Amino acid sequence: MTTALITGATAGIGAAFARRLAADGYDLVLVARDAERLREQATELHDRHGIEAEVLRADLSEDKGIRAVEERLGDTRHPVDLLVNNAGFGNKGRYLEVPMADELTMLKVHCEAVLRLTSAAAASMRERGRGGIVNVASVAAFVPRGTYGASKAWVVQFSQGAAKDLAGSGVRLMALCPGFVRTEFHQRAGMGTGNIPGWMWLDADKLVSAALADLARGKSVSIPDPRYKVLMGAVKLAPRGLLGGLTSRTGRKYGPQ
Repeated sequence: MTTALITGATAGIGAAFARRLAADGYDLVLVARDAERLREQATELHDRHGIEAEVLRADLSEDKGIRAVEERLGDTRHPVDLLVNNAGFGNKGRYLEVPMADELTMLKVHCEAVLRLTSAAAASMRERGRGGIVNVASVAAFVPRGTYGASKAWVVQFSQGAAKDLAGSGVRLMALCPGFVRTEFHQRAGMGTGNIPGWMWLDADKLVSAALADLARGKSVSIPDPRYKVLMGAVKLAPRGLLGGLTSRTGRKYGPQ
């Protein structure tokens, strides 16, 4: 049976990946901080789809949590065929308004955990000659806007570079770059969303379907919606100086309130 491990599995994009992969017949390893929600999710997916759903409570802002997931990814008796690095969060506030401890925690989750878990999974997958890894980033990676965007830019650059190094090994690696998605992300960060236009919101289940299709095509970066593809195409053409001012104003208009 094919097995997928998903971090940040209990809500939002992670939960959408869990639903879709369970429906496709994958056994799951569900990773998050809330053990009760993990158990409820595992039971529901098992009862609905008849798959095995393993629960792994881990806080990826701590070395202990990262090590626990690394060890599971390295288990050759029960190999993981698909890793979805989805865990992440946002801090409310501009640069220098957010405590340094919170900024460093973000880098721990978005960068160090992604590096370590990707490396643990890729090493095992390369030995078997097959596997897939999806690192969830954001379209914020493509604009000069805050430390969140900077951390996601690292995810994109790392994923693209690692994908090239793994070419021909049977291991596919892709950075997933969604826009605004209706999840718990903004609520957890204390960010208002009432000022975000309706057309900018994406559906998590449709996003996951597009992402898995892009992974199957061998893409190293996925922007899973035509609207955001157009926006990011315009971003590439805009002068960096103009873009910096524009994204700053956009952040004040559509960002945390």
